[in-house]
Amino acid sequence: MFLFNKFRSGAISDRKRYYFSLGLKDTAAPLIATGIWGFVTGIAMMKSALGESFSALMTLMVYAGSAQLTSLPLINSNSPIWLIFVAGMIVNIRFIIFSAALQPFFRHLAWYKRLLLGYITTDMGFVLFMSRFGHDSTRERMRHVWYFLGLVIPNWLVWQTTSFMGIYAGRLVPESWGIEYAAVLALLAVVVPLLKTRPFVMCLVVAGLVAWAGQLLPLRMGLGAAVIAGVIAGVVTEQLQSKREA
Repeated sequence: MFLFNKFRSGAISDRKRYYFSLGLKDTAAPLIATGIWGFVTGIAMMKSALGESFSALMTLMVYAGSAQLTSLPLINSNSPIWLIFVAGMIVNIRFIIFSAALQPFFRHLAWYKRLLLGYITTDMGFVLFMSRFGHDSTRERMRHVWYFLGLVIPNWLVWQTTSFMGIYAGRLVPESWGIEYAAVLALLAVVVPLLKTRPFVMCLVVAGLVAWAGQLLPLRMGLGAAVIAGVIAGVVTEQLQSKREA
């Protein structure tokens, strides 16, 4: 709301508006998948042992669909709290990699601003940001901050809105609709157009194979292993491709 008021009052410069709008434009299509995924996650939390109030609190505080869905079976089975936290951390271990990659762009900001950016960072926001500015030789620029805000703020608003819809209105959706498959299809529709380069393709192939092979591992460790393997495969492929082109 504060940012919206600054836009209306003209307190934000035209260049900042431009990069924020550019980020909003780039993230517009993925917001469809975000909305469906958030709605499905809201329904899953509502049908768990959390209840409506704690589900709403969880979606606001955690804001991580994969970690939320991973923790629900453990919560329903009354698992120890430490085990729930460990499972969530393993699933979200990819954000350590995201943070290391984004740190050069935002290290000039105050710690509380970086903390806020960390909270609202998303997978798609990271991918879109690095696709546009990953090879930028100049870091710590205004355009990086405002473009990133244009990516992640709309995502946060859509996720929270649709999650609350799933929590408080999800019981009206028949289970026969199989809406969880709609969420997977929506995510595929967003990811597939991004596969324009060989590193992206290798990242997806390796991550998919590792995730399939590790699906029987406890605490969904296969997902964490798939993320790490996919990132390594993408980086190695990009380095080999750069050497070959050189």
